[in-house]
Amino acid sequence: MVTLGACALVFLAAFESLAVTTIMPLVSRELDGASLYALAFAGPLATGVIGMVAAGSWSDRKGPVAPLLAAVGMFVLGLLIAGTAGTMPVLVSGRLVQGLGGGGLTVALYVVIARVYPPVLHPKIFAAFSAAWVIPSLVGPFAAGAVAQLAGWPWVFLGVVGLVVPALLLTAPALRGLNGSSGAAAPGSVETAAGGPPGGLAKLGLAALAALAVLGLNLSAAVPGAGAVLAAAAVAVALLAVRPLMPRGTLTARRGLPSVILTRGLASAAFFGAEVYLPYLLVERYAFAPTFAGLTLTGGAIAWAAASAIQGRLGTRLEHRRAVRIGSALVLGAVVLALVTTVLAWPASVAIGGWIFAGGGMGLMYPRLSVMTLALSTKDTEGFNSSAMSISDSLGGALALAGTGIVFAAFATATPSASFAGVFALTAVIGVAAVAVAPRVAAVRTTM
Repeated sequence: MVTLGACALVFLAAFESLAVTTIMPLVSRELDGASLYALAFAGPLATGVIGMVAAGSWSDRKGPVAPLLAAVGMFVLGLLIAGTAGTMPVLVSGRLVQGLGGGGLTVALYVVIARVYPPVLHPKIFAAFSAAWVIPSLVGPFAAGAVAQLAGWPWVFLGVVGLVVPALLLTAPALRGLNGSSGAAAPGSVETAAGGPPGGLAKLGLAALAALAVLGLNLSAAVPGAGAVLAAAAVAVALLAVRPLMPRGTLTARRGLPSVILTRGLASAAFFGAEVYLPYLLVERYAFAPTFAGLTLTGGAIAWAAASAIQGRLGTRLEHRRAVRIGSALVLGAVVLALVTTVLAWPASVAIGGWIFAGGGMGLMYPRLSVMTLALSTKDTEGFNSSAMSISDSLGGALALAGTGIVFAAFATATPSASFAGVFALTAVIGVAAVAVAPRVAAVRTTM
C-alpha cells in the first residue's frame, strides 16, 4: 500500500506536468496571457528548487513526515489556485505554489523510501517511480486535451486535487514513527565538505535568490527602456547564486564532474525550452486541437523511455561519453528541425517526428549523466553532487523558458511565425552549447 501511494503521488505530479503543457495554449488564449506563457512553466521550476532545498534540510532535522505533508498541501493549494483562476497572473501564482510543493514532494518521498525500504529494494522502488513517470507520458497529454475540450481546462487542475489526498493516505501507515533525523543526507540536503558547500540555511537562501532572479528575468521584458539591462542583471544574479551550489568549475565547463553537471543543465534547457512551445505552435499555426497537439509530447516520452531501456541493456558496451555526445546531438537536431519547420512552413509532421529524436536523445544521455555523477562522487559529496544535478536540471530549464518568453514577446508583433522561430533559434543555440560541452564529461575522478 505504501508503494502504491508513493507511486500514485509521483504519477499525479508527472501527469500534471504533462497535462499543463498540453492545455496551456488554450489557457493562454482564453485568459489573454501570451506574455506570461513562459513564466507559467519557468516559475514552477524555479520555486521547485526552493522546495527541494527546504524539504531536504527539514527532513534531515525532523524526519520526512512534516515536509511531505507540507509539500502535498502546497501542491494541492497551487492546483486550487490555478483551477479557479480568472486571470493569467492568478494562474501563474498558483503554478508557483504548485512548483514549491512539487519540488518538496519529490525530496520528501525519497527520504521516506530511504527510511522505510531496505537498501536491497531501492532499485525496485525507483524503477516503479520511473514507470510512474512513463505512464502519464502515454495517456496524460491526450487525457488532458480531452478534459479541456469536454469539461473545460480548470478541471485539468481541479480533477487532480481529488486524487492526491487518497494517494497520500495510502502512505500514512509508513509515516508513523519516521520523525527525527534520518541519519543520512536526503536529496536536496547538504553534505558538508571541507571548504565547499554552504550550510542548509545558506543554501536555502541561495536557492531562493536564484529563483527570484529567474522570476525577475521573466518579468524584465515588461519594463520599458530598461528591460535588457534588467534581464542581464537577473541572469548574472542567478548564476552567482547557483555557483556555490555546484561543484567548482561547473560554469566554466571544467573537464569531468563539472561538465557532467553543466551538460545536464544545458540539455534540460534546450529540450524543455523548445518542448513547451511545440503544442503552442501546433495549436496556433497548424490549427491542431489541444488533444492532438499533446500527442507530440507522447511520442517524445515514448522515445525517451525506449532509449533509456536500450542504453541500460547496452551497459558498458556503450561508453558514457559517447552516449552523452549522441544524445545531445539528437536533441540539437530535433530543435533545428522544429526551427526549419517553422521558418519554411513545412508540414507539422516534420517537427512532430523530429521530437521523437529529441526524446530518444534525452533517454540516452540522462541515465548516463546520473550514473557519472555518482561515479565521480565520494561518500562525502554524493548528497551535494546529486543536489547540484537536480538544481542544474531545474534552473537550466527555468532560465531557458525565461529567455524564450522574452524572445517570444519581442517577436510577437512581427510575422506570424517569427515568435516561434525566435524560440527555437534560442534553444538551438543552447543545444549547440550542450554538444560542445558533452565531450568534456570524461570519466576522470575529480574533487570539489
